[in-house]
This record gives sequence, C-alpha cells and structure tokens, in this order.
Amino acid sequence: MPSKANLMSTYVLLIFIWSTTPLAIVWSVSDIHNLWALALRFFIALPLSLGLLLLLKVNLKFNAISIHSYIAGAFSFIGSQIFTYLATDYLSSGIIALMFGLAPIMAGLIGRFVFNIRLHRMQWIGMCIAVLGLSIICMGGSDHHIQPIGIVLMLISVFVYCMSIFWIKKINAPLEPMAQASGSIIVSSIFALFLLPFIWQYAPTHIPSTKSLVGLFYAVIMASLLAMFCYFKLVQNIKATTLSLTTVMTPLLALMFGALLNNEKLTGMIFLGTIVLLTGLSVYFYKDFMQSRTNKKAESRD
Repeated sequence: MPSKANLMSTYVLLIFIWSTTPLAIVWSVSDIHNLWALALRFFIALPLSLGLLLLLKVNLKFNAISIHSYIAGAFSFIGSQIFTYLATDYLSSGIIALMFGLAPIMAGLIGRFVFNIRLHRMQWIGMCIAVLGLSIICMGGSDHHIQPIGIVLMLISVFVYCMSIFWIKKINAPLEPMAQASGSIIVSSIFALFLLPFIWQYAPTHIPSTKSLVGLFYAVIMASLLAMFCYFKLVQNIKATTLSLTTVMTPLLALMFGALLNNEKLTGMIFLGTIVLLTGLSVYFYKDFMQSRTNKKAESRD
C-alpha cells in the first residue's frame, strides 16, 4: 500500500487537475470549434492510452461483457463531454466546474428514483440548498457569461456522467481500471469519427493559437490520462467519503483559477450562490463524513 505522503500528494494533484480542467476546456475552444476540440482530445488520447497499456502490461479484453462496459464508460467520456463542450459558449470555466460538483447529488437522485436507493433527510436538505444556490447563480450571472441554456447543457452532462457510472457498475465487468478507461477512450474515438461529417465544415484551417493548443493538450495529458491514474489509485486506497470531498473543494479552486487566468468576473450574487451551493453539498455529505470520523475513532481504539 502507498505511503500516506504518497496518497496525500496524489490527492492534491487530482484536486488541482480537476479544478483546472474546465479552464483547459474553455481555452481549447478559444480558437477551435467546440466539437472539433472534443474530437481531437480523444484522437490524441487514444494512442497515448494504448501506449500506457503496453507499458504497464495491462490486457485489453474484447469479449462481449468488456465491450459492453467500454460503451457504458464512453458515455461518461464523450457522451457527457459533448454537452460540457457545447456549454462553453454559455458558461465560464468556474461555473462549469461548479456544475460538475453537483454529480453526487445527481447520482443520489438517480439512485433514488431509478434504483430505489433510500436517501436520508440531510441529503434531501442538502439537495434543496444546492438547488437554491444554483438559482442564485443563474439570477446573478446573466450579464457575466452565465446563461440558462448553459446550465441546462451542464445538467444533461452531469446526468449522462452519473448514469454511465451506474451502468458500468451494473455490468460489473472483470476489468482492470486502466483497461476500462482505455477501452472507453477507443469507443469515444470511434464515436468522434462518426461525428466528423457533421462538423467537417468547422474543421481548423490554420494552426490553432498557443492558448488553444495548451488547453487541448492539457485536457488530453492531465485530465484524460494522469487524472485517470490518480483517481483509480485513490479509489483503491482511501475511503469513498474522503475522495468525495474533492467535489466540495474543486469548484472553489476552479472559480479562483478562472478569475486569475481567464479574467472571469465574479459578482456578489455569483459568489453568494456558490457559497450556498457548496453549503448544500456539505450538508448532503454530512452524515457520511460523520460516519467516516466515527469509524476512524473506532479503528484507532482497536
């Protein structure tokens, strides 16, 4: 098992990558059409991920259940990201990150109404507070690159992402995490190929700006590959509640990076809505955090 220092550095790196990825996406589309930037992201990530499989000697299976799992995983990659990239026309990078912070709440709702998983009272209260925060952001951001259609696109993106996770778990294919991710990148790349005829007219006719290229390659190397390693390493070695804390920390950092590096304006209403939304997330996770602390105390006594 990795040392505590190793896990802590991995945890910090993952939070940093996730908090800067929305900004990278926004930069990548500054000089490239949204969906071309998305397609290029997977075309570049494909050979790199396959090279990593060879380097790590991980077997990529192609039986029926594995392919089914790759398709399910692709929904959390290109299926979800299509709506995220389209939302860049309507939302700042910080708000995109904030919307993805709603993933645990969206997953809770899907679990409740699709799989009849019981939610406790604090989770319902947290959801209501988060929705109130989102409403405040919408009201306060109409003049600051925060438009309702972007919020809708991001809600669809988060919904598809969460459904993909449930789908993968239901299939329960006996795959190593790296094989699952690489297989899903293959399927995403195939889907991107089918997308090309519809966006061919927007194909880049010149070398994109440095800003776009930096954003594109950051999304490929850091978000699609390095973050994948960090995430699965942490999944195997720390508690789920500890990992879920990233949901609360990442949006705040993303808002800061957007303001500092992309001149994204933060009005008082947007800031208030953000605080209310993150408070809702904290309330949503409160019982889990308390249970995790109780378990730690019990383990220390033993």
